[in-house]
Amino acid sequence: MRDPLADADPLSRADAATLAMLYGRGEASPVEAVSSALARAEAIQPAFNAFTRILHDEALAAARESERRWQGGRPRGPLDGVPTTIKDIVWIKNHATRYGSRAPAVESVEDAPAVALLREAGAVIIGITTTPEFGWKALTDGPLTGISRNPYDPALTPGGSSGGAAVAAATGAGTLHLGTDGGGSIRIPAAFTGIVGHKPTFGRVPAYPASAFGTVAHIGPMARSVADAALMLDAMSGRDFRDWFQNPLPFKPAVGEAAASLVGLRLGVWDEPPFGTVEPEVARDFAAACATLERAGANLRPIALPPDEDLLGLFQTLWFTGAAARLAGLPPGALAEVDPGLLEIAEEGRAVSATRLIQANGRRAVFGAGVDVLLAEHDAIISPACAVRPFAAGAEVPEGSGLTRWTQWAGFSYPVNLAQAPACVIPSGLAVMGVPAALQIIGPRGGDGRVLAIAAACEALFAG
Repeated sequence: MRDPLADADPLSRADAATLAMLYGRGEASPVEAVSSALARAEAIQPAFNAFTRILHDEALAAARESERRWQGGRPRGPLDGVPTTIKDIVWIKNHATRYGSRAPAVESVEDAPAVALLREAGAVIIGITTTPEFGWKALTDGPLTGISRNPYDPALTPGGSSGGAAVAAATGAGTLHLGTDGGGSIRIPAAFTGIVGHKPTFGRVPAYPASAFGTVAHIGPMARSVADAALMLDAMSGRDFRDWFQNPLPFKPAVGEAAASLVGLRLGVWDEPPFGTVEPEVARDFAAACATLERAGANLRPIALPPDEDLLGLFQTLWFTGAAARLAGLPPGALAEVDPGLLEIAEEGRAVSATRLIQANGRRAVFGAGVDVLLAEHDAIISPACAVRPFAAGAEVPEGSGLTRWTQWAGFSYPVNLAQAPACVIPSGLAVMGVPAALQIIGPRGGDGRVLAIAAACEALFAG
């Protein structure tokens, strides 16, 4: 079994709290930690293709500024000097945002809100991570950057669309990683690479420019621990008037949430996706995780999502029309360079009438309200993180599955986007084949802190 961190040095393995402790004691410096992360990024790049750009000079300059703050006793907080990556779909000031596409890049004149908030917290951006073109699928391969690969087995996909971020996290090429999730794009690669990925409540992390995929799209943290994900989430949370879709109500910080006890915890068990079946290995891993939780004292209850809705069709209506809208903004001639799969779903999206799209949003509201009621009856819902195990890199569906689109195997992901609920994916052990098993924990809108507290309790349980 490959350990993605086997040859990483101690600073590349360290979590944010450990780095802050070392900085505060003078036992390590931000320059040393960032230099270690940059070297690690260079080392893993040829085998796994996690980065589109590694920002050596800029990162070291920011690390030196952080070092001066720590030496002067004035750090900005626990993320000051922590190596961080940004997915190539989120604006970084004075850098071209490529969106994983050969289409003309966007020359970003300002930071996206989440990036600006991370900078304010002192996080040091070391690189930009890979994505499929415009983040259209739950894999990470495309015409611009090629194929990103799973650090447990390079023949396998790391998932996506935040696959580069997941690979960087799993291998120690940075401590914190910004991902996006429109239908599982944080949680699926977290599951496939054995890390933690949190899709926040919609609007908790401000987004600008707005995603062409609308209000199913979220920005969130990816890391190697729940504690780091919570720290990063709080740093990125805040009101930004450029994001009109944000809920203006304040969100309770995730860090500082009372520790969750698993004893008596009411967990709804969701084990059937809205389309297709669960692979036997996944079902086995999930059953083992449920048994472990029951032995720890949790109260597990089988549940089903609100009935009478074609969730796959509903999501694909919203997603495919978003793809059509995104490609409609490209200059003439650019479509010839676009990923053929993206062109296909955009063509389907263009065929959706305005009436049908409005009806789909109405159906979504009914479904979301039903999920709100279901979550009010439980402390959280748990599910497999994904219905399938990691499969061949460069493929959209597992070989021999009979499936044709990634949406058909991502049924534990996109319903949570439709509901705009927070969900955290954590490792739940290692499968027999040496690829991580994972658990998804879903909570009510606004309940990110509670979800992360439950995730932390589960993380400790499975680690023990």
